[in-house]
Amino acid sequence: MQVLAFFFADRPFFPICKAPTDQLEQSTGLHSTGRPVELRSTATCRPNPRAQVELISVRFPARIPSRSVRAPSRQPFFPIDPPSSSTVDLLTKDYNFDQKFSLSVVGATGLGLTATGLKRDQIFIGDLNTIYKSGNTIVDVKVDTYSNVTTKVTVSDVLPSTKAALSFKIPDNKSGKLDVLYLHPQAAFDSSIGLNPNPLLELSATIGSKELSLGGEVGFDTASASFIKYNAGISLNKPDFSAALLLTDKGQALKASYIHYVDTKNGTTVAAELIHRFSSYQNTFTIGSSHAVDPFTVIKTRFSDDGKAAMLCQHEWRPKSLFTFSAQYDSKAVNAAPKLGLALALKP
Repeated sequence: MQVLAFFFADRPFFPICKAPTDQLEQSTGLHSTGRPVELRSTATCRPNPRAQVELISVRFPARIPSRSVRAPSRQPFFPIDPPSSSTVDLLTKDYNFDQKFSLSVVGATGLGLTATGLKRDQIFIGDLNTIYKSGNTIVDVKVDTYSNVTTKVTVSDVLPSTKAALSFKIPDNKSGKLDVLYLHPQAAFDSSIGLNPNPLLELSATIGSKELSLGGEVGFDTASASFIKYNAGISLNKPDFSAALLLTDKGQALKASYIHYVDTKNGTTVAAELIHRFSSYQNTFTIGSSHAVDPFTVIKTRFSDDGKAAMLCQHEWRPKSLFTFSAQYDSKAVNAAPKLGLALALKP
């Protein structure tokens, strides 16, 4: 059974069922970066979710990816991520027009440490992220340049097929939030409540099968006694393509996304996203492609209606260590130099 998940506009929805990342890579024959890998087994799927957050992005519109060139960072459906999670990944993921460096170290005891630095113009920002995994519990602590400390504690199997997450930020004493996720082979439900006197309430749900899924989400602000969002979407998944249609921005925008797996052996994939805004009758679109030159190198391209063209080349020079070069040219800014970016990710 393939992985099912909805991705909502403002935060991703939770997968109905999913398998470990390595099993996903084996079942599709692709590395998470879009590179071919040797097939060794077939992925299985169980209602019991794992605590790996890489496959679910939190906050977006909907869709259930059946196959993905990259680990779903996701497309929006409203409990998890952007328009076809994999579509959004292909069009946006890893594009960076600054200088970025990250170092990740994972210990045998379940403790992981990641240091990230970003130089943008003359400004340098960074953060230190620590993740500790023990049994069904994951503790994630992040400290940024401005001395903000963000903490998230996730506990799986609080009840059968249920996961709970408590998050808060210091020194913001109103940032506390509790999320509860319930997963069923044919449905997923996510609820969220702010831990403050005037909490924000959010509820999202997804039902469907591996081929067709429906979902929606709603957000209510108790301080103003008003709905701050309500979105809905439908997703269709086939062996060689996935498509999603999302009604977002409280019914003010219609978003359509499509991704086609042209050749899974070399990771050749094309994707497109179209957004129509009813109030202004404005249409925007973005198209992109991804191709694995060899088992260690991926090239991506992207074009948008605003006259911007971008390309990316990512090379895995050692296991799990990536060097990425990105470039973007704006045809409407003829006097401006193209934007260039370098990113180095080390994982010993």
